[in-house]
Amino acid sequence: MTRDQAPVIVAARRTAIGTAGRGFAGHTVDALAAPVLAAVAAEVAPAGVAVHDVVVGNCMGPGGALARVAALRAGLGAHVPGVTVDRQCGSGLDAVIQAASRVRAGDAGLVLAGGAESASTAPHRVWPGTGERYARAPFAPAGLPDPDMGPAAEHLAQVRGITRERQDAWAARSHARAAAARDAGRFDAEVVAIDGVARDDRPRASMDVAMLARFAPAFDLGRAASAREAAIGTVTAGNSCGFSDGAAAMAVTTADLARDLDLPALRIRATAVAAGDPALPGLGAAWAGRRALERAGMTAADLGFVEITEAFAAQVLAVSDELRLDEETLSGDGGAIALGHPWGASGAILLVRLAARMAADDDARAGLAACSIGGGQGVAMIVERVA
Repeated sequence: MTRDQAPVIVAARRTAIGTAGRGFAGHTVDALAAPVLAAVAAEVAPAGVAVHDVVVGNCMGPGGALARVAALRAGLGAHVPGVTVDRQCGSGLDAVIQAASRVRAGDAGLVLAGGAESASTAPHRVWPGTGERYARAPFAPAGLPDPDMGPAAEHLAQVRGITRERQDAWAARSHARAAAARDAGRFDAEVVAIDGVARDDRPRASMDVAMLARFAPAFDLGRAASAREAAIGTVTAGNSCGFSDGAAAMAVTTADLARDLDLPALRIRATAVAAGDPALPGLGAAWAGRRALERAGMTAADLGFVEITEAFAAQVLAVSDELRLDEETLSGDGGAIALGHPWGASGAILLVRLAARMAADDDARAGLAACSIGGGQGVAMIVERVA
């Protein structure tokens, strides 16, 4: 009998998502990743199969071998290696893609993969000889557009005609749905508690369109001739994500091993990375999502569940428009505007949310997870339930 080597995801778990400086303020990034890795490892341990590798995405940590440090801290054993992935805000999703490639190739049978970020403890750096603080890595070399994500979202809103009213309505939806899901306990099974923190602290049911309308525009494009002109901006702190701490992980293995474990599983149907204009990084999820759909032989109508990182309402709405998504399939329990955006972990959190939403629904259609990335990149994955 031929063994099924199609990669699948099982035991998808995450921490609560903490606003930077609050519940996880004293936790280093490996301290966030380790308990989630340990929980996933415990769930797949009955198979009696060794963990062959650990792949963890991260953007802003201290550098070094985060995945290896977290694996050791999780008690996985000195024999388990680890590798750290940096595709900026898509790092956690790319980590799972890399794990899946190894399983598909037959180079590994069980890999733990995900992402982690601690905005609270990310080190402060300075450029040598200048004393100037190093805020982030360049997304593009000199001579090409290299906007911060906020101004890029404002530019995208203007280019695509995405109004302030539409952005605020989406943000209110995100908060309402996330707060309802949290308070109803729909997140409980996926969350691994760390030092008693087991509840996402950012969603606010009170964050309605009336309250969101009070927020002033947060960014201009550097071309405003007056304060009045600058005030026509549409992107605000209210319709944007927050800096956050959190981690997520899952086991990537074969369908045969998932059946042996009798665990719900998501088969990885297609993956893609893509790149385009660095001046419009918010569209990266659309570029990668379209490529993944093509590889899967699918259209947006075949999707029952979609999770796109809600860095900004303008960005997620532009991606939805570009892919012609049914918005009822998108971020059904809210997204990063309400929950927060722990950069290197966010892509993996999308998969945790897809796994939970798909397990709780009798809709047999596939799910899409996709991230837009600074510098004009995107990463996407399509998953389907294993019968």
